[in-house]
Amino acid sequence: MTLHDAIEKLLKQNGYPMTTTEIANELNRNKWYQKRDGSPIIPYQIHGRTKNYSKHFNRNGSTVSLVGVASQTVSNTKNISTTEKTVRMSEVEYKPGLIEKVLMNEKNYKLAGNIDSLVPDTAGLYCIRIKNIQTIPEPFNSILTARKNNIIYLGIASQSLKKRLLNQELRAKGHGTFFRSIGAVLGFRPPKGSLKTKANKKNYKFKSSIEIKIIEWINSNLTVNWVTTDADLNNIESDLISKYTPLLNITKNPLALEELRELRALCVQIANS
Repeated sequence: MTLHDAIEKLLKQNGYPMTTTEIANELNRNKWYQKRDGSPIIPYQIHGRTKNYSKHFNRNGSTVSLVGVASQTVSNTKNISTTEKTVRMSEVEYKPGLIEKVLMNEKNYKLAGNIDSLVPDTAGLYCIRIKNIQTIPEPFNSILTARKNNIIYLGIASQSLKKRLLNQELRAKGHGTFFRSIGAVLGFRPPKGSLKTKANKKNYKFKSSIEIKIIEWINSNLTVNWVTTDADLNNIESDLISKYTPLLNITKNPLALEELRELRALCVQIANS
């Protein structure tokens, strides 16, 4: 059975519209469709497949219904009991455990230099790891070794992973918090006085020649994974940062580094001097 056949069968069986998250989780449960690599179906796959098969499916935001049965769908939805709705929402609408499992599985990570054509233009969470802890300067090397993991950043893209993760954080197109932090950690500094005439006095940037060096380092030394999801991004991000204490996260991090704060403050001072 193809994925779009499984989606159509599920919608016909249930008789009411379902969100992409609901569909993904229900298909993961009933196994009508399984991916070749055995990994779970994610909402972004449902989003893409139903968008490509517009003759079969109606879309209203993240909600999917069958073409030609809208009136029946509305009627059936109204007839669902409050108890049934509550059970369905608690079971499939918010699955932080599954999201964490997919996001943090190191088998899913790809070298940062190989992802430009892969990062989707949709919302989600992302995680950045370093391949070899020894490649990051001290004291960050020793701190990461003491934490016994190679996770250096966790973040969310409320609209587009392609824009936030790829363009801003990894390619310096815009103002990426991670890019500014890793640049400072690697020993680079922004041009003196480069923010003096700017309205925003904190979003420092590096020279183009320096940005190229940082991107080259990122592409060779970092691995990346992401999960597209309709879930509560802010709450899941908070939970994951608190649990994994990524090296370069400051906000929401119980082990936020004063060394990183000082480096970023130094860069801001230089850019405003």
